[in-house]
Amino acid sequence: MGDFILGIDEAGKGPVIGPMVIAGCLIDTSIEREFKRLGIKDSKELTPKRREFLANIVREKAETFEIIVVHPKEIDKSLNSGMNLNNLESRKIAEIINKINKGYKKIKVVIDCPSVGVTKWVDALKMKINNLSNLEITCEHKADKNYVAVSAASILAKSIREKEMNILREKYGDEIGSGYTSDPATIHFLELHADNPKNASIFRKTWETWKKASEKLTQKKLI
Repeated sequence: MGDFILGIDEAGKGPVIGPMVIAGCLIDTSIEREFKRLGIKDSKELTPKRREFLANIVREKAETFEIIVVHPKEIDKSLNSGMNLNNLESRKIAEIINKINKGYKKIKVVIDCPSVGVTKWVDALKMKINNLSNLEITCEHKADKNYVAVSAASILAKSIREKEMNILREKYGDEIGSGYTSDPATIHFLELHADNPKNASIFRKTWETWKKASEKLTQKKLI
């Protein structure tokens, strides 16, 4: 076995519906080469069918992996308490690193950076990590395109995010769309159902998109 690389990435940071999923994937250099040959790359560049095929390979061949699903209720609670989304993500990434970093002599950690201010964000992350002595931490924008371990993590995160969305679609119908605010289907669903108590758990109510849709529905009821 060669040196170990821990790639970390998220899926679903921006949507107004559904969870954010953060994944960490630990591989050694021999598996990194194999993943390159198999065409593992940023999940956004893969068809859903190919992504799921590769996700199974990643789960089978990775040294280990960790996935954290952060549901809308936890996101809203954190943001309402004064924590921003980048801080919440750093806390969850630290959890992944702390779970995986046990018994390895050296790990290169590569993170697809969620913040514009890379240095400041990494400094805050390091304060949440239990043991830094064997870690080399790299945080870069577009790491999901440039590092195979991060591509593998992005595939795992996107795979779980889509599974979570499929569960919601089974319950609420395909009308919820992708959950992203750029999706007309999602916005239409939001405009019809933002204030429905039955749907409360699927929305991120700290998002301006949800607030505006909820206000419009309240105004309509008052007219």
